[in-house]
Amino acid sequence: MRTSTLGRPRRRLVALFGTAALALTGAVALPGSAEAANILSNAGFESGGLSPWTCTGNLGSVVSSPVHSGSKALQGAASSSDNAKCSQTVAVQPNTTYSLTAWVRGNYVYLGVDGGASTWTPSASSYTQLSVSFTTGASQTSATIYTHGWYGQGTYWADDISLDGPGGGGGSDTQAPTAPTGLTSTGKTSSSVSLSWNASSDNVGVTGYDVYNGSSRVTTVTGTSATVGGLAASTSYTFTVRARDAAGNTSGASNAVSVTTSAGGGGGTGFKQAAPYLYEGWGDPPNPQTVMSATGIKWFTMAFVLDSGGCNPAWDGSRPLTGGADQTAINQIRAAGGDIVPSFGGWQGSKLGANCSSASALAAATQKVIDAYGLKAVDFDIENTDEFENEAVQAKILTALKTLKANNPGLKTIVTFGTSTTGPTYYGNRLIEQAKSIGADIDVFTIMPFDFGGGSDMYGNTVNATEGLKNKLKSTFGWDDATAYAHIGISGMNGLSDQQENTTPQIWTQIRDWANSHHIARLAYWAVNRDRPCPGGGVTSNCSGISQTNWQFTSITAGFTG
Repeated sequence: MRTSTLGRPRRRLVALFGTAALALTGAVALPGSAEAANILSNAGFESGGLSPWTCTGNLGSVVSSPVHSGSKALQGAASSSDNAKCSQTVAVQPNTTYSLTAWVRGNYVYLGVDGGASTWTPSASSYTQLSVSFTTGASQTSATIYTHGWYGQGTYWADDISLDGPGGGGGSDTQAPTAPTGLTSTGKTSSSVSLSWNASSDNVGVTGYDVYNGSSRVTTVTGTSATVGGLAASTSYTFTVRARDAAGNTSGASNAVSVTTSAGGGGGTGFKQAAPYLYEGWGDPPNPQTVMSATGIKWFTMAFVLDSGGCNPAWDGSRPLTGGADQTAINQIRAAGGDIVPSFGGWQGSKLGANCSSASALAAATQKVIDAYGLKAVDFDIENTDEFENEAVQAKILTALKTLKANNPGLKTIVTFGTSTTGPTYYGNRLIEQAKSIGADIDVFTIMPFDFGGGSDMYGNTVNATEGLKNKLKSTFGWDDATAYAHIGISGMNGLSDQQENTTPQIWTQIRDWANSHHIARLAYWAVNRDRPCPGGGVTSNCSGISQTNWQFTSITAGFTG
């Protein structure tokens, strides 16, 4: 990962208990005239995004683990100064009783309605259901449902939140929306299907769309597209969509569309990886199990394997390949159910790609690392004039990777390199062309969209750079859009970059959501060591230089599923 400035790569609970206890109400049956239905949108967070939920301090994110059902759940990163309250406002009917439930996990997790009833659990090591009922006021037409953690008590999770009762409209709106039309599949992978449809119409207004797999509702969205995740490979699914309005009226079903998921991940490699960089030689490296427990992250990209002399691999060129701090970290990660991909190269140091005398020698050096750790993937971070801007060295690295794939069936190969705001530079294009010419069969081409002097729009520049890479892959390999995206990775930089570009947690969430919606293969950033707050602290090794919570970027990255 490139760098210059960054050196080597680059309240009292007693009071609350009383309040919560007083707020509880007994279970009351729903009025006989009202049909019970979950009127919350995106109740299981299966859309992959938060909307229409909002979270204080931008401390909420959608993650793929742990979940209660489906493939997504809400994660709230409560801090010492913010309880990570996530809420949604819905239309309700006056003088009506509603039943609110949710499945939650974590310490001191709360569920309730603003200004009304609430409930909580002090400790839930696995998903536990919370339930509470409330009755709306005589003139009440909206309610804000919330869940939150507690100050200093750490991360919480919530899933399958349900508010059962009639939708708003005071009972006067009885006309259902028209059925959605034109339902079609816009893409698929081995574990997901993307859908779009034409909007429904309604006499008052459509408030959401329920997506069904057979007779089971799998997600709810407010727009006219959705991605359904958590599916099995090579399996046929039949989807329909129904529209809803604020009064709870539901349309008939759309046309049905049957889709068989891919065997290998959407025309690509089937490889999906959320793997931020962790560096044991710099920046007060954190305990990886602490980070994993707080964020749900499973993979790390371990930096950097360099040449210790004579084309022999070592961590940072100086720490032992096995038996040192790096192996300790890897053992901790694997003990917690995760895994690692080592990164070879980077911006500085004595690199194997540049110093090994031949492709076969480089392959042999890399094989030592594969054998030492039983690796599933390797990343070559190709930078600077010694590797990236040297066409012979580019060819040497690509040839070595081709050899490694032949000798290690199932091994995934990743190349990481810099970019301009519009896509690969001359040498990036040359790298892609050489990969095609050599037949290197690279699984993931990862760009680093930062330090390109691209101004303040880090989201727009990242998307533009990635689209430029997609177009280059299409023209070079003859791929369609889905296949090109499935061979793409993004590796950003959290907080302030060397060139003072600022990627905030909000921007990184946008990038993550875009990456999920386009089904790319890999999301990483430099680095977990910097995933700590130090607003005004500048560009440094052990914090981001901006206001954030501990491990916030890692939590966001953990929500990448591709």
